[in-house]
Amino acid sequence: MSTRVLLADDHPVLRQGLRKLLEQEAWIEVVAEAGDGHEVVALADELVPDVIVMDIGLPGLNGIDASRRIIEAHPDIKVIALSIHTSSRMVTEMLKAGASAYVFKMAAFEEVVRAVRVVRQGKRYLSPGAAGAVVDALVEGPAGSSAFSTLTPREREILQLLAEGSSSKQIAFDLGISPKTVDVHRKNLMDKLDLDSLADLTRYAIREGLISPDR
Repeated sequence: MSTRVLLADDHPVLRQGLRKLLEQEAWIEVVAEAGDGHEVVALADELVPDVIVMDIGLPGLNGIDASRRIIEAHPDIKVIALSIHTSSRMVTEMLKAGASAYVFKMAAFEEVVRAVRVVRQGKRYLSPGAAGAVVDALVEGPAGSSAFSTLTPREREILQLLAEGSSSKQIAFDLGISPKTVDVHRKNLMDKLDLDSLADLTRYAIREGLISPDR
């Protein structure tokens, strides 16, 4: 039986490279590609692939919250995180969201094939550096508060959209809520995080890995 894979990354060139590599394997079928977090959630619901290769820094909805939504709805889907983030916080948050594997983007593409094979066997796979990050987190003990422990999923979603430059009106339209509700969330975010401006919120979102600095 073939393994049906969904690719989620906002960089088309990287997706094309991954697709080409994976499709060299006779047992892998790439069924679709997604460029943002909401798209991958929708495609997962529609196609129910066996494996999703998931970037953490997806626009619209980060890969951690996207993974959590997908796995809650489809527990049998295996998520492989593919990320530039090497911090123990990002690795552990992705694993807590239900990911079965974590691979660094700087690793050879062939490592993704290895990870797909391992997770399809019901096992976990961590790049050596990711495994080291998990060990560091265990040795160092609980880290300080982060966006994923301090904020609700809706607050993280609105924070990310604000940091990406969306207006309250656009966010309200995208999420099906009122602009007033968005403004209330923005005020609550600033109060909770003790921040004073949208620029401060953007810097916080970058520091926490909700968006990439190049966005």
